[in-house]
Amino acid sequence: MDPKLALFEEAMQKVYGPYPTNTPDPASWQPPANPGAGGHRGRYLWTDAFGVINFITLSREKDGSHSQQLYLELAKKLADTVHSVLGRTRDGNSRLPGATDDEPLKGGLRIGKLDADGPDGDGQYHHYLTLWMFALNRLSLATGEARWNALAVQLAKAIHPHFMTKRGGQESMVWKISTDMRRVLVSSKGNLDDVDGLVVYQLLQETAEQFNKKSPNNGSASTPSLDAEIEHYRRIMATHPKSLSGDPLDLGMSLWISHFDREAAWSRELAQAGLRIARDHFLPTAQSPVVTSRRGSYRLAFREFGACLGIKCYVDDPENPLYVGADAVLDAWEGKLLDAADEDLRPINLVMYAAALIPGAFRNGYVGLETEGK
Repeated sequence: MDPKLALFEEAMQKVYGPYPTNTPDPASWQPPANPGAGGHRGRYLWTDAFGVINFITLSREKDGSHSQQLYLELAKKLADTVHSVLGRTRDGNSRLPGATDDEPLKGGLRIGKLDADGPDGDGQYHHYLTLWMFALNRLSLATGEARWNALAVQLAKAIHPHFMTKRGGQESMVWKISTDMRRVLVSSKGNLDDVDGLVVYQLLQETAEQFNKKSPNNGSASTPSLDAEIEHYRRIMATHPKSLSGDPLDLGMSLWISHFDREAAWSRELAQAGLRIARDHFLPTAQSPVVTSRRGSYRLAFREFGACLGIKCYVDDPENPLYVGADAVLDAWEGKLLDAADEDLRPINLVMYAAALIPGAFRNGYVGLETEGK
């Protein structure tokens, strides 16, 4: 087995294992809840989005139709579990307000924070929700099942108005809202939230149209349009120029989202800034040896892995010095992840490490209704 693929699966097993690898029907497997993805009742939306996407990658990278079926079933089971936990109140007794059995994501999805309230309490983040929509979209493309993309569109329509606001008469967004979507918890706008919304909502709409053309009777024809929401994001982007903070995760996510529409003016501008920061600041520093102790490392592993993921998605050339540099950062972390942070960060560190090793389904074009092979 390819060494990177072995490390990839080892990381996934540490978060979601033990999961079976010798059967195409993992009926007995349940995503572990302790610690699981490291959140409330074992689920954390950002981490589990990476988990779903990584299982899709394994379905393509591991040999044989047996593996393809196995890992896609694991991805579907993880997605269903997230919906049953984070789509419900913290006590698990009812769906989030607005959701029904027929429309289970109409109330959004909780972050999965361990605390119900407080400065780091539960709620809903726009950038977590759009990443989950992306995961459902990739699952739809990988399985050929339109229902996953339809769920993502349902979620997109439900949450959009609750993150929109106006400041001084200008359209803008808020960063965090309450679990029931009735209150703003953090009024500032996330740097990439409008860009994430634009790109992901476009992907969802394009996929619904593809399913409808391929099979007009699959239900995609009734999928609501996202045109109004897409135009709303465009208007916000036009009045909110982008700048990168230098934070590795911000750098990585900017390059990742930019690689879906390389010719757009906003994408070229954002990618140019990201590549410059990667070359001049992030890679020279992050390739240095990782020093850990019983207290962990002063470096936040998952943020560096986010940067490496974005670099490798945008560059997509193993011979490019930036790509080589990203792999050197991952090499510096190899064998040190379990010592690099407290237990709460291990799941997010591990799933993002795996994705940075092999971006797979995070890459544009890796899965599609007409995609064959890897």
